[in-house]
Amino acid sequence: MASLLGSYGPLLVPALHASHAGSWLCDRRGIARSVSKGQAVSAVADTPHLMLNAPLLATRLGYPDLTGLDLLELYAFVHPARFVVPTAHGLATALDLTPPANDAEVPALLQQAAAKLIATCESPPDTPEWPEREGAWTALQSLVRLRWPWASVLTGRIARPQRAERWLFAKLPEWEEAQDVPQPRQVTLDPEEVTQHLTRLTGSGAEQRPGQQAYAREAAEAFAPRTQRGLPRMMLAQAGTGVGKTLGYLAPASLWSALSGGTVWVSTFTKALQRQLQSESRRAWPERRPDGSRPVVVRKGRENYLCLLNLEDALQGGFAGRAAILAQLVARWAAYSRDGDMIGGDLPGWLGTLFRQRGITALTDRRGECVYAGCPHYRKCFIERATRESAQADLVIANHALVMVNAARGRDAAARPTRVVFDEGHHVFDAADSTFAAELTGAEAIELRRWVIGPEKNARGRRRGLSARLADVASYDEAGGKAIAAAVSAAEALPADGFMQRIVEGEPSGPLEQLLAAVRATVYARDESGGQEAGYGLETEAAGLDGDLIERAAEAGLALAELRAPLMRLSSRLEALLEDGPDWLDGQGRARIEGARFSLGWRVDLISAWEALLARLGGVADPDYVDWLALSRSEAREYDVGLHRHWLDPMKPFAQVVLEPAHGVLMTSATLKDGEDWTRAVARSGAPHIDLAPRFGEHPSPFDYAAQAEVLIVTDVPRGDIAALAGAYGKLIEASGGGVLGLFTAIRRLRAVYARVADRLARGGLPLYAQHVDPIDTGTLVDIFRDDPAASLLGTDALRDGVDVPGESLRLVVMEQVPWSRPTILHRARKLAAQDQPGGGSAYEDSLIRARLAQAFGRLIRSKGDKGRFVVLSSAFPSRLLSAFPEGTPVHRVTLDQALQRIGGRASAAGPDANAGTGEVADAATPPSIQDRFF
Repeated sequence: MASLLGSYGPLLVPALHASHAGSWLCDRRGIARSVSKGQAVSAVADTPHLMLNAPLLATRLGYPDLTGLDLLELYAFVHPARFVVPTAHGLATALDLTPPANDAEVPALLQQAAAKLIATCESPPDTPEWPEREGAWTALQSLVRLRWPWASVLTGRIARPQRAERWLFAKLPEWEEAQDVPQPRQVTLDPEEVTQHLTRLTGSGAEQRPGQQAYAREAAEAFAPRTQRGLPRMMLAQAGTGVGKTLGYLAPASLWSALSGGTVWVSTFTKALQRQLQSESRRAWPERRPDGSRPVVVRKGRENYLCLLNLEDALQGGFAGRAAILAQLVARWAAYSRDGDMIGGDLPGWLGTLFRQRGITALTDRRGECVYAGCPHYRKCFIERATRESAQADLVIANHALVMVNAARGRDAAARPTRVVFDEGHHVFDAADSTFAAELTGAEAIELRRWVIGPEKNARGRRRGLSARLADVASYDEAGGKAIAAAVSAAEALPADGFMQRIVEGEPSGPLEQLLAAVRATVYARDESGGQEAGYGLETEAAGLDGDLIERAAEAGLALAELRAPLMRLSSRLEALLEDGPDWLDGQGRARIEGARFSLGWRVDLISAWEALLARLGGVADPDYVDWLALSRSEAREYDVGLHRHWLDPMKPFAQVVLEPAHGVLMTSATLKDGEDWTRAVARSGAPHIDLAPRFGEHPSPFDYAAQAEVLIVTDVPRGDIAALAGAYGKLIEASGGGVLGLFTAIRRLRAVYARVADRLARGGLPLYAQHVDPIDTGTLVDIFRDDPAASLLGTDALRDGVDVPGESLRLVVMEQVPWSRPTILHRARKLAAQDQPGGGSAYEDSLIRARLAQAFGRLIRSKGDKGRFVVLSSAFPSRLLSAFPEGTPVHRVTLDQALQRIGGRASAAGPDANAGTGEVADAATPPSIQDRFF
């Protein structure tokens, strides 16, 4: 090893690796040895060591102050915007090195990887070995001043360029304005043409799938011209896993776009499906058109993109310490990024977790403080470029929330979506529930205060309050200036930083904080759930409230009205400026004022929604809404409090905002309907609210579930027994040899199970990862899980949907229990409202549970070659829920030992039973008479 390092330069640095199985050190001579945690901590405290993912290593060692030479940081510097799984195996694959066979070989691999990355930096400037060379030398000089651990190693190894390197903000291309797009031509797709186009996309040698072809022809109906204003062509299509619905709807979408010149929006719920769609779209569209424009554009909320003004502020002293190093690495990435997407794009998801501060969040526009055309980087803004490209695109890949927000308050009405495919359509209801809700909480009110006032006291960062943002307007227009001053003054009534501590200490400041203090007191007074001791969030109905809270609500409402009035006056003054502007108001100034009017408009709407919520307290409840008071807590720490308003049926505003203006809508999913009944799917589509009768399509999965899968309901793991639950998970993972996705309904139980079994499993060569435990983002955890067939992953709801892990890496899905709904106030209200429907509230509850089970089961079989088992650790699994599983899937009630025998291959795997898939269950553990007593 020393000789190998010597061939790349004298980098004789020791390396450290730690897992749940133990710790290993490799000295400067390349000799590895096993050490205790204490020895490992002592070694790294004295000498900088090579390591991989320092935060994860610190967790494994129980040493939070761990520092060293993290190879992930070096990789992010050398190869920005280039994908790598942040494990030893992933790093070896990315660098074309031999992966380590076990933990003991990892430290040596780290030394090899460091040598190769440094050799890349030492490559001659005139060779193509390092395409990301430009900007590296300049960034390194800044990192030297910031004392980045790798800076001293790289100094002298990167050749100084003969010419000064371009600064990031000079290097990024500018977007250009394009002419308005004409309305799409009215075309009707011929079913035969759709089938032929699908064949071209899949390839002439591809397997012909009749189900996919039928699905594509049905999807084409959503693109036919509508016959009545306010009533789009709407298709509800259920397509089981393996049908190929992505290309099934991209075929008619791309054909319609080519013939009509219009834009199709495809909306998803998960970022994973967005990435898959972007890849699949390459079959129908090129990366670039001949004129250089993109026919396919990914759109996300602005909080996902790098804000160049925030980055400039961070690079010029706005960030300090480790956060400043992160800013330099992000600047390296920004120069090579495809689209500036920081969340789920080509920025490594693990980069932000390497730094203790929430630097990634601070580099995006999460507070809506964009100054639009007033920004010096406006013409190079990633967000503005994506917005303009989407107006000219054939296909826009977005998410459900963005489609709804864009339809409700898009800045350009002509660019709003009119042909929409909602993939993962079973989540449209949940997305609408969140999008159209009103939350008057301390955190939300603080964000509004910051937007109006800007930084206060000793807050760092650039000024973004209304006064600074519209200073020229205030100096030119007296009425506008007075409106700004009045708004800033009125915003003083909103909660400020530290509001939660003041409320807890009984010293709220201002009418809004006093209201929140009264809300908190009411929630605690009414709680009888045991949540006070458990540390969970608490809530209570907004009914039967005492006079003090109602009086506080009235005072808070007056304060909000005093803020809303000057914001409305300011919006009117800006409109007048645009109509009759001064000579100095150029095109860029007009764009800035338009952006300010847009921001003002939706904040006025927000305040109006808050006022309506407060005005209802003490009065008659609005039957369209569900209102409640809530205290948000995590690990018994209070972090927010407020009032909440959700639509009883959020598809009502969805229908008005999204469906009515649309011309065609396709809502599709593998789990759109409940069993044989379309009633639930129709109700959750929004169609009944505009008297629309959608068309239906159903295409079952082509997989042979009788041969490829089976469901095991384990009956002897006592509910609530953490030791038994952990023992079951540990044994199941061992029997499967890894490849297990464990799904939990409570974070606390997940953590307890992980703590009990992780070490033992790792010693057997079965690494275990977990959400809410490992300091790794969810997307990266799935990447790690997919990359290692021996690994297992524990998680919650986020892993129940959108996780696509075909092949050997996922062989077993284990649910800790039946995923019952949380008994929240909102859920209770909706269940009560369902009493008038067939089956009543119980049928409503069961449909939700079956949908969750179906989605979880859907993670298991993703291709024809997949085989696996689905285990539910429930002693009382109701038979009425079995229809959640695909028809023909064998279902067995077994003891844990019997399940382990089947999983370990000591019993027949998935042989079909005579009664499998019929709603009955083969019971290997409980006599039928006892089963009947339970169900």
